[in-house]
Amino acid sequence: MSMHPPEPFRIKMVEPIHLIQEDERERALQRAGYNIFGLKSDEVYIDLLTDSGTGAMSQDQWGAMMIGDESYAGARSYQRLSSTMDEIFGFRHFVPTHQGRAAENILCAVILKEGQYVPSNMHFDTTEGNIRARGGIPTNLVIIEAFDSESDYPFKGNMDLKKLEEFIKQVGPENIPLGMITITNNAGGGQPVSLENLRAVSEIYHSHEIPFFIDACRFAENAYFIKLREPGYEKKSTLEIAREVFSLADGATMSAKKDAIVNIGGFLAVNDSALFEKICNELILREGYITYGGLAGRDLDAIAVGLMEGLKEEYLAYRLGQTAYFLNELKKQGIPVIEPAGGHAVYIDAGKMLPHIPQAEFPGQSLVVEMYRSGGIRSVELGSVAFAYPDPDTGEMHFPEMELVRLALPRRTYTQSHLDYVVNVLKNITSKKESLSGYRILKAPKLMRHFSATFEPI
Repeated sequence: MSMHPPEPFRIKMVEPIHLIQEDERERALQRAGYNIFGLKSDEVYIDLLTDSGTGAMSQDQWGAMMIGDESYAGARSYQRLSSTMDEIFGFRHFVPTHQGRAAENILCAVILKEGQYVPSNMHFDTTEGNIRARGGIPTNLVIIEAFDSESDYPFKGNMDLKKLEEFIKQVGPENIPLGMITITNNAGGGQPVSLENLRAVSEIYHSHEIPFFIDACRFAENAYFIKLREPGYEKKSTLEIAREVFSLADGATMSAKKDAIVNIGGFLAVNDSALFEKICNELILREGYITYGGLAGRDLDAIAVGLMEGLKEEYLAYRLGQTAYFLNELKKQGIPVIEPAGGHAVYIDAGKMLPHIPQAEFPGQSLVVEMYRSGGIRSVELGSVAFAYPDPDTGEMHFPEMELVRLALPRRTYTQSHLDYVVNVLKNITSKKESLSGYRILKAPKLMRHFSATFEPI
């Protein structure tokens, strides 16, 4: 069996995990309404639900937390984070937030009106949910290659520039209060966006006087993909690439729980001073003062260290190598996956794997449930449970292009043997996949239903 790059760290603290019996797993599924978000962590053996806030912090991050300044305003921890923000992102203003969706909520509150549109390559769930909650209309304009799981196109997260121009012309720039792009493209397989595409997107938005915001959750992974795949950037550092990326934008939202490798935190950054004043007012009302934004000072210090650690190329080579190893081992078992490997996760094409289950019966949810039932593995459905929505006029359901199951890899957490275990479980599921059935929703909220919906097998 091939190896992924060796971990650029050694382990000095461990957390015990254990696999509960199959009958216990079945009872846990029933109690949770067949929604893996409802499982207790002690009931999960390998947890690939998300890479958000689930990674292992470094000794330098833990050390930084010990000097956290818990002053309510103007803490030293904030000043240290502010210096790091200047070095990497270069925006004039920023506020910390407790996580990415808080930044999205504040941005939507101060800039978005009902009936307005927000284009992106592909909005992820919390971004889409915050836009819809304000009466806005999120619109995905990713390139067509994103929907060909077997294509090896190097930047499948790119925006379709022609579609973007046509969309702006169709709805009118006055109805688009901001334009976005997500790096890497989480909803479409963790695929990167090229700097060439980012530059063109920036030019299009700005030619129509539309502010350009980047969803920067996995900016470091995206920067390393640019270094590896985009001609002319092979000798640039990931920090230099990141600075060039953000110089193209008017602002950014970020969940620091991803590429800053912390358990909690995020930020909202902008250049516009008038907009920043509105953001500060909203933040103080909802989250906390502008120098802590709902976080403890120690969290700000951990983020400041983690943002720089996440850009280290030795770490990124291991990170992307681990994901590529995982994908290749699944491919050997004939499991359909989105190629090439993304940065933070492997995405199984559940629609291809389980073609006998129609979209309305959620093939991704069926696979997610079976992975837990068979091996105690928790993953997440990113198909019609997460992204199908009713037409506001007709009520007809709009289904996503792909029915995906994401296996997200927490940073610096699982070893090769853990991944090999997951591969073996999926190999066994493949041998009996025709016996898997679909699911129907019993109860669900209107927005972001995948977090709390309950199901029953059909």
